[in-house]
Amino acid sequence: MTLLATTTNHQIRLARRPVGLPVRADWSFTAEPVSSPEPGGVVVKTLLLSLDPAMRGWMNEGKSYIAPVAIDEVMRAVGIGVVVASESPAFAVGDRVSGLLGVQEYAAFGARRIERGELVRIDLRAGTPTQWLNVLGAPGMTGYFGLMDVGQPKPSETVVVSGAAGAVGQTVGQLARIKGCRAVGIAGGPAKCKWVVDELGFDACIDYKAGPVKEGLKAHCPKGVDVYFDNVGGEILDAVLTRINRRARIIICGAISQYNSTEPIKGPANYLSLLVNRARMEGIVVFDYAERYPVAIAEMAGYLKDGTMKSREDVAVGIDTFPETLLRLFRGENFGKLVLQVAEG
Repeated sequence: MTLLATTTNHQIRLARRPVGLPVRADWSFTAEPVSSPEPGGVVVKTLLLSLDPAMRGWMNEGKSYIAPVAIDEVMRAVGIGVVVASESPAFAVGDRVSGLLGVQEYAAFGARRIERGELVRIDLRAGTPTQWLNVLGAPGMTGYFGLMDVGQPKPSETVVVSGAAGAVGQTVGQLARIKGCRAVGIAGGPAKCKWVVDELGFDACIDYKAGPVKEGLKAHCPKGVDVYFDNVGGEILDAVLTRINRRARIIICGAISQYNSTEPIKGPANYLSLLVNRARMEGIVVFDYAERYPVAIAEMAGYLKDGTMKSREDVAVGIDTFPETLLRLFRGENFGKLVLQVAEG
């Protein structure tokens, strides 16, 4: 039985494993009728999808912190949606929710997935739907727990974050300032750097497109780097390692400069700086902190409400634009958290 005889679910599936940057031929575009929910389940209409650099890693075959997207599977994506049919006591029609909806117009959640907490209700009094994919969503949680738990910043320390104008970076720098640290961003282009300083309140921002990052670090981090939040890897990570202080903490969140390389991923050439400075480098996977999300969300929602923290989203429109919109991440074209609007609501 279908939910509505005329309702069709348009989906984007992984057709093959990309080599380098994904191209449109790496995807298949399918459609199927929307079925009514199973007992204890719900059907969610997708409104917004979060487009994240991590999606590129999910397309690759091989061991990682999460299983790869299978060939012919709907592409994995976190989204915001509205419940349009429910056989679950946990959700009512009209509830705004967040979960792994996938790149599709409708997502079905069975009773078991709901019991596992894979779908959660969101409170629009705490933030807008796009903010729930940014500061109040996975990027914000990554920035919060990466900085606070792994980075352990102390007042007056210097915190450097790459990808400062992106989803995670904007949260990290603002949170560092709130906690009494000096925040220095690394971003691409004068417009992004100006926004990071003038609007987000960073103490400085280094434009990696304008000259060597190492020189920018010398100018803006004269006392060295105590905490580095790395979103890009590669040459920028190497440059920061030459400026770290004793007992520095380096948080490895991502390596967007490496994701589409057809060569083996390059590790840090200056890793011996960790030895010399008795420093620590540690990775973060945000799913490890899921039980503590409510505490972080409450704190960050307070910052948004009183204006202490700002949230910028870059919204593209149309599920059919997904293949091209995703590439904006790897070209550095997005300004803020990249979001794809699938439907209004």
